[in-house]
Amino acid sequence: MKASDIMVRKVVTVGPEDSIRDVASILLKNHISGAPVVDQRGRLIGIVSEGDLLRRPEAGTLRKHSWLAQLRGKVLAAEYVKSHSHKVSDVMTRQLITAAPDTPLDQIVELFEKNGIKRVPITKAGKLIGIVSRANFLKILVKRASKGVRARPRDVEIRKRVIASLNNESWRPSMLDVRVRGGVVDLWGLINSEDDRKAAVITVERTAGVKFVKDNLMITPPVTALI
Repeated sequence: MKASDIMVRKVVTVGPEDSIRDVASILLKNHISGAPVVDQRGRLIGIVSEGDLLRRPEAGTLRKHSWLAQLRGKVLAAEYVKSHSHKVSDVMTRQLITAAPDTPLDQIVELFEKNGIKRVPITKAGKLIGIVSRANFLKILVKRASKGVRARPRDVEIRKRVIASLNNESWRPSMLDVRVRGGVVDLWGLINSEDDRKAAVITVERTAGVKFVKDNLMITPPVTALI
């Protein structure tokens, strides 16, 4: 899947001349934590989020600096502008992390993790066409989990899938024995370590149709060299 498959196309946006008060109202009204900023031609020029509005005199949350920092000139004018201005253009984040509509979802997740962000605007020729947020991925998880509940395969088929899934992994238990009844999997065999055990159990849990895993795996004791 790619970004265009899950992105929100009707994006709530704001303009660079909008007021901070209006932006706060828009975020609250639409139950969102941030909004792209677009100019009159639809070009993406920034993004404004809740984090940009935290340090405000209206809320009594201005950052406090020590007298020594002020004496040394470390309280920058730019910080004052960001915290006191009433225009979006002075508050918004301009260093944008964007993606194209054909960007694979695993790369979108990498952008989230690497940059510590919650949303990625999707652009084409510089114009905003959608947005992907972390919430979109949660919807995928819920949707696919629901499909699995509605269409549980037979135990024989589940067993085949479990064995096939384990055979593809390096942590496959030796002397493997899999028994399935009513979607509940009894897993037997020898495993090399606790991490391998957890990986094997998770592999089985992720197999379509599995309701529960009874872990009967045994860790193989280390081989002691004879002297």
